[in-house]
Amino acid sequence: KNQTREWILNSRICEKIEYNLKGYDGCEVIRLDDPKGSKDISLKSRTDTANKFKADLYLSIHHNAGIKGGTGGGIETYIYSNASKDSEKWQNELYDALINATNLKGNRSNGKRKANLHECRESNMPCVLIECGFMDSKTDVPIILSNEFAEKVAMACVGVIVKLEKLKKKTEENTPGEML
Repeated sequence: KNQTREWILNSRICEKIEYNLKGYDGCEVIRLDDPKGSKDISLKSRTDTANKFKADLYLSIHHNAGIKGGTGGGIETYIYSNASKDSEKWQNELYDALINATNLKGNRSNGKRKANLHECRESNMPCVLIECGFMDSKTDVPIILSNEFAEKVAMACVGVIVKLEKLKKKTEENTPGEML
C-alpha cells in the first residue's frame, strides 16, 4: 500500500534524461518500456527494438532490491560478461559520473559488475544496465525517493552520453524550456 513501484522511480529518471537530451543536435531517444507503465514490455522486445533502430548506446535503468530492510546498498552498473571495450568504457564513465553526482556508493565494493543479463547480452550496441540504489535499504530509500536524486542520476547519464557521442547543444531558440 505505501510502496513506490520500481517503474515510477525508473521512469522519473528516464523522463529527465529524454527531456534533457532534446537540447542536443543529432540525438534521438527511444524508450523501450511502456512510457505509461501500464504494461510490461519483454526484454526480448526491448533489445529487438533497439537493434532494429540501430541505436548507438543502450541504457537500462533500474532500482535494485535484496537487502530486505538492511542498510547499505548503493549504485551498481552491469555489462555483459563478455562485453566489448566500448561497453566497458560506457560502464566506467557512467559509474564514475553517477557516484560523483550522487555519492551513493553504499557498501558496494565494486559497483562495476559483469553478468549474463539479457539486455546487456542481446543488444548490438554498447549497453549498460544501472541499478540506482536499493528499494529495500534503510540507507538508500530516503535518497532514491527524492526528486533531487533522480535529477542527479539523469544529469550524470546525460553528461556521459553527450561526452561519448560528442553531442553539441542546439541553438538557444531551439532548446526546450526548463523541466518542472
